[in-house]
Amino acid sequence: PSIDALFESIAKIAGANATGVLLTGMGEDGARGLLTMRKTGCTTIAQDEASSVIYGMPRVANEIGAAQRVVGIAKMTEAVFA
Repeated sequence: PSIDALFESIAKIAGANATGVLLTGMGEDGARGLLTMRKTGCTTIAQDEASSVIYGMPRVANEIGAAQRVVGIAKMTEAVFA
């Protein structure tokens, strides 16, 4: 749950001035924190299933509506700086 705590802190401190990115990983850590970021106006991005080694954390983020954009790892930098 450390990624959730990090994302929630970022949402509280930076608000809409931050971008949250959730990459491949097991479980659901980060999904709720990413949702908190989205609700405070941050840009939120999750990795797509096709490029994920383990589509756990980004899958949950997508299911709960935390990710505004879902992109492959090859397009991640472009998505962050768009």
